[in-house]
Amino acid sequence: MSNEQNSYRADINGLRAWAVLAVVLYHFSVPGFSGGFAGVDVFFVISGFLMAKIIYTGLGSGGFSLWNFYFSRARRIWPALMVLCCVLLVVGWFILMPMEYQALGKHARDSLLFSSNLRYLGEAGYFDAASSGKWLLHTWSLSVEWQFYFLFPMLLILLRRIKAELSVVCLSLGVLLSVSLCWSIWLSFSQPEDAFFTLQSRMWEMLAGCLVFLLGDRIRPVRPFWAAVLSWLGFALILGSIILLDSRFVWPGGWALLPVLGTCLVILVGVQTSPLVRGASFQWLGDRSYSIYLWHWPIMVGLVFLEKQNSALWWFPGILLSLYLGHLSYLYVESPARKRLSRWRPLKAIVALLLVLATVLSAAQIIRKYGFPERLPGAVAAMELESRKSPPRLDECTVQREQCLFGTGPVRAVVIGDSHAGALANVVQQSMNDASAGLYLRARAGCLPIFGAKKLNGRGTECLELQNWIRTELPDLYPGQPVILINRTTAYVMGGMPGEADQLQNQPEYIFSRGYSSPEPAFLDEFRRHYINTVCEIASHHSLYIVRTLPEMKVNVPYALARDILLSRQRDLSLSLEEYHRRHEFVWSVQDEASARCGVEILNPLPYLCSATGCPATEDGRPLYYDDDHLGTLGGLKLLPMFQSIFRAEVQK
Repeated sequence: MSNEQNSYRADINGLRAWAVLAVVLYHFSVPGFSGGFAGVDVFFVISGFLMAKIIYTGLGSGGFSLWNFYFSRARRIWPALMVLCCVLLVVGWFILMPMEYQALGKHARDSLLFSSNLRYLGEAGYFDAASSGKWLLHTWSLSVEWQFYFLFPMLLILLRRIKAELSVVCLSLGVLLSVSLCWSIWLSFSQPEDAFFTLQSRMWEMLAGCLVFLLGDRIRPVRPFWAAVLSWLGFALILGSIILLDSRFVWPGGWALLPVLGTCLVILVGVQTSPLVRGASFQWLGDRSYSIYLWHWPIMVGLVFLEKQNSALWWFPGILLSLYLGHLSYLYVESPARKRLSRWRPLKAIVALLLVLATVLSAAQIIRKYGFPERLPGAVAAMELESRKSPPRLDECTVQREQCLFGTGPVRAVVIGDSHAGALANVVQQSMNDASAGLYLRARAGCLPIFGAKKLNGRGTECLELQNWIRTELPDLYPGQPVILINRTTAYVMGGMPGEADQLQNQPEYIFSRGYSSPEPAFLDEFRRHYINTVCEIASHHSLYIVRTLPEMKVNVPYALARDILLSRQRDLSLSLEEYHRRHEFVWSVQDEASARCGVEILNPLPYLCSATGCPATEDGRPLYYDDDHLGTLGGLKLLPMFQSIFRAEVQK
């Protein structure tokens, strides 16, 4: 997100303004900016253009120094980033639980070393903390840029040394761009997290900016009329991406061509008088875009911490605070550091910058290692321990392996489903009369085992494998033994709970014939038909028991309890029965129809988890859930009598 350049261009500064505004409004969930994530792609193109300008011009004049280039990048990026990390580490001392604080230290270290994109890629598993709880998640883009800064000059220097003509340089970069783009498109469908976070799948966007600089003089339109037309077309592509796209589109993939091409057009024609870039407000935002980008995400995470992220009343103050802190960072950190370090002798400036960096890195590493639990009340640390008490073998049996066996004796039941099935498998095994009796589990986190159901955007090949196994292998597996289906079914149909940080509300996660933006009647009819056909097919060869969807809480229960202690806050963490039935009414009706049509048995967890008024998230001050919707050890044990009824019924058959 660099803005260093040899000559000032109002159009590029205005593009920065639009990019940072789009990202900020998107992250604050302001309606109308559902594709604001495309702002990062705009930044990437700008960076590529400016880097090509600095490096190629310097090489042409004979005045380019690789080390001076790296130092200018460090001087531009590190100071404001180090201040942000220091502030977050200080604030985290007072409000974050030990594991959260250790994670912040780790993320601060990796952000300052420009490897945070790889860190977040490694943490992108199903059971990882929600992204909205990671205070420095947005630094992944800085890491991708810095990795590009490190490699790109070496490529141009190599081409220069072999005396490559401009056409050869452009051809070489064009080939790299094409390979990276194709890789990005393919990876966006097969491994979307890798496509999002890695340089290999993002490099084409920066290379596009590089080619705009290298070829600009040859392809730039001469007539002002056509320049104006192309400039407006470029902005139409950018703004169309910001307004019309949303998280359902694979990204970056082919859709990222829209903002990338739009940015290339705007930079290529270089119209400096467009009302979309020339205004004082655009130039103000553009100057401060880097600092605003740095500060806006921690403000958003702070709203999540306070559980205010879904309140429109908090969006405006959050956005204003982001702009204000970005302004302060620009005035008192970013600009002074860049100017002062540029006036010092190079050795002095480098030593000073590295000493400060080493100090911040050391603090972050110490925090990563220890977490300092003694700084908080003991009850807070105890609640964090509860959040770590996930049911036995949950990750192993729903993410790492295709199937698991519980118990040492003959298998007496088969459990299928998603992570909720994995969380309760041990409870099902305990509910059998014989403690050594075996249980076979086949479950995949986030998967709906209904024939014909496909995850949005083609993702989830493991879910299709689970469906195929149910259809082809389950019929002959452990004949005579009951099958128990446990799923968070409603979430796949209706989206996440209101207030849920890591799952969109009112947006289906699966498609059948085509995608739907909401659970409209046509989609619900498709789901009903496929669900009933699937469970009736299973019931034709095994006794089938379906567990109703468990009550879902709006917060991560152990963390909410810990924060209540920190904030001296008391409240009732529970879900009303009215809310539960309103959310799950449709799925209940489908399950009831399946029961009437093909005799499947329905197991209702509400009598065991809820009272006449609601479903509590705690019992005697202890959480029943280890997050917002998975039952923990204590909560799972409350369902023992429900599962015991299965084996009593099987004995009587």
